[in-house]
Amino acid sequence: MKIPARLQPLVEDGVVDEVICPLMSGKEADVFVVRCGSKTRCAKIYKDALKRSFKKAAQYTEGRKVRNSRRARAIEKGSKFGRKQQEDTWQNAEVDALYRLVRAGVRVPEPYGCFDGVLLMELITDENGDVAPRLNDVSMSAEQAREDHALVMHFVMRMLCAGLVHGDLSEFNVLVDENGPVIIDLPQAVDAASNNNARAMLDRDVKNMTDYYGLFAPELLESHYAHEIWELYEDGELHPDLELTGEFEIDTHDADVDGVMLEIKAALAEEESRKERLREAEESD
Repeated sequence: MKIPARLQPLVEDGVVDEVICPLMSGKEADVFVVRCGSKTRCAKIYKDALKRSFKKAAQYTEGRKVRNSRRARAIEKGSKFGRKQQEDTWQNAEVDALYRLVRAGVRVPEPYGCFDGVLLMELITDENGDVAPRLNDVSMSAEQAREDHALVMHFVMRMLCAGLVHGDLSEFNVLVDENGPVIIDLPQAVDAASNNNARAMLDRDVKNMTDYYGLFAPELLESHYAHEIWELYEDGELHPDLELTGEFEIDTHDADVDGVMLEIKAALAEEESRKERLREAEESD
């Protein structure tokens, strides 16, 4: 096949020996199956911002740190250099996330490096050596659904232990090989500690996965993994080997708005009284 222009430098430098075939074309990237020596891998070519159609990107990039202050200022100003740095930051987010999650014991494609906007990583295959299917193309027994759902919830928990929330997790971003689910597509992964949307995104990730597995094992729809995981995280009790239950006592009581307002008014009155005492003390000096 004709070598894509973005892969040509990798071929010329000997990083890629052969471009075998296209694998998929998505809203953020095009993916190709390539050969690197004796290994078959995949090459993910990121699309630039003008061609990329990922919605609400600002929600995902909130809290991402740019180490170089000059780059941070350029990104803030929106200059040509800044836009280039922003693209690099977006692309590197997935590379960084993959390395972090491999170390954390989350099943993701193993990364082999990023070269000028092209990510080389493990090609996930099935037991026959063919490209592994996406979860949305897989049906299963209730027992298998319960087993795989528990594994994905464990992965979500370990991701949070590593400080990350996927942010776009669904049956379309999970592959299934002979060992079970493999989480993919992480350029939008968010930093749980610095992104105000992290909790809502984790809730959505868990709901998406539970809804899908719940098609085969409806009792999973009654579980509360997101609440359980996040409360453990906030309490500092989350750790990678924790055994989750999916059980959580949800507080259904209405908030005491009137009581809160009275406390606020009392605090304001006390502050005003303090300022008045200070004024009187200053006048008496």
